[in-house]
Amino acid sequence: MEGFLNLNKPFGITSHDCVARVRRLLRLKRVGHGGTLDPAATGVLPIALGKATRLLQYLQPDKAYQATIRLGLTTTTDDLQGEILTSQAVTGLSLEEVKAALQQFEGKIQQVPPNYSAIQVQGKRLYDLARAGETIEVSARLVEVYKIEILDWRSGEYPELDVALACGPGTYIRSIARDLGAALQTGGTLAALIRTASCGLSLSDSLTFEELEKQLQERSFNPIPPAAALSHLKPIVLSTTDAKYWCQGKRIPLTEVPAEYSKEEVLRIDREDKRFLGIGRLLYSDPDLLLIPQMVFEAI
Repeated sequence: MEGFLNLNKPFGITSHDCVARVRRLLRLKRVGHGGTLDPAATGVLPIALGKATRLLQYLQPDKAYQATIRLGLTTTTDDLQGEILTSQAVTGLSLEEVKAALQQFEGKIQQVPPNYSAIQVQGKRLYDLARAGETIEVSARLVEVYKIEILDWRSGEYPELDVALACGPGTYIRSIARDLGAALQTGGTLAALIRTASCGLSLSDSLTFEELEKQLQERSFNPIPPAAALSHLKPIVLSTTDAKYWCQGKRIPLTEVPAEYSKEEVLRIDREDKRFLGIGRLLYSDPDLLLIPQMVFEAI
């Protein structure tokens, strides 16, 4: 049981709870997840099974979401799970004004994470410090939002905006909701969040716990193979002989590689029969070009 599970996380439980439940269902000790989802969020939660936990760091980092932002409210957690800090009816706000304000959140932006988040400060999680009543100043971080698309707009005392977002790692949608409300001078908080894609996995292909349990009962569950989850990495294909030496930790001389391959990037190492072997990188040692093992997934 090695590979990945594309889990459709339900509302109301933590990502850690999901890992624990998968561990019990599959009777597997080594289980990990590829990116925390808040308890109130639903959608794609990549789960690594068995040795595949070693591959989590190599999965695609980009994510996509559908979010509902409610204007007129601010909360302690920047979503509806926290205590209300301010509440004011919003009047006279147009969709055009919202569109104009939303543009500043596309591209590379400086973002302050929510006080209630899993980021570590002084060796402690921010949410633990916040629950203990400690106020910690958190520095803004550079994140990237590739695209924001407005899906729906519902006016009223507390208008709601539905958006689709594609973003890089470390982006907090709760912070975007909070900061949009600040830019509009109305206050804002996240009302709902669905992760539609993560680590190369999409919501349309995900499994709920109920579907997973049914497949396990029918003995039809098959994990996503590591090679499929790492298909975004550039490949190096080794002969059977070189593959054996590489899996023993030896450096393999290469005659040439495509020009776009750089020594900084990680590469997917496959055997000529398409068997996935692990992760490697290039070493340019004049006059030689060497392939170095970075993580051997399966010895031969």
